[in-house]
Amino acid sequence: MYPGQQPMYPMQPGQQHFQAPPFGQQPNTAVGHPVGAVFLGFFASVVVSLLYSLLNLATYQDQTYAAAHGFYLAHALLNGVVVGTLVGLVGRRSTGALIGAVIIAPLGAFFGYTNSIPLIIADGQGTPAIGDMMEEVPFLPAKSWWGSELDSTLFSLLGLVMAVAAAWTLAYFVGKRRQV
Repeated sequence: MYPGQQPMYPMQPGQQHFQAPPFGQQPNTAVGHPVGAVFLGFFASVVVSLLYSLLNLATYQDQTYAAAHGFYLAHALLNGVVVGTLVGLVGRRSTGALIGAVIIAPLGAFFGYTNSIPLIIADGQGTPAIGDMMEEVPFLPAKSWWGSELDSTLFSLLGLVMAVAAAWTLAYFVGKRRQV
């Protein structure tokens, strides 16, 4: 043996013992919990969308055309902010959680609007009118969201883009800050 050379056989005097972590590997705390983050983001998106639908139901008679679009854009932005922040906090730097936030936020913006349409129909015409709507024009809420004019369509798409941008940005930067 040369001076400074490690012995070839294990457990020689002066050799350090290898210790495996007990019962498998320790979890990587920098990655977070992507599945929990996506479920929490989904739950928060459902709550924000439900609140928007109920608030839209309560105020639809007093809304102007511009106020309705502004209200929808604010809802889409709020949905993206809430989902992105929660996913960033729980999912940390997980790419799967980031992708989940980008999918959930615009869906929450879309369904928040479309779920308010049957509520408004039921408020104005009664509950049986929802059944009639489902038989005659089942996609009326989605058609209403898309709009019939160019500016309605642009507001609908702008809301989705705002929700995606807010969710991705906040999930990325909040998750990046939580590297511990």
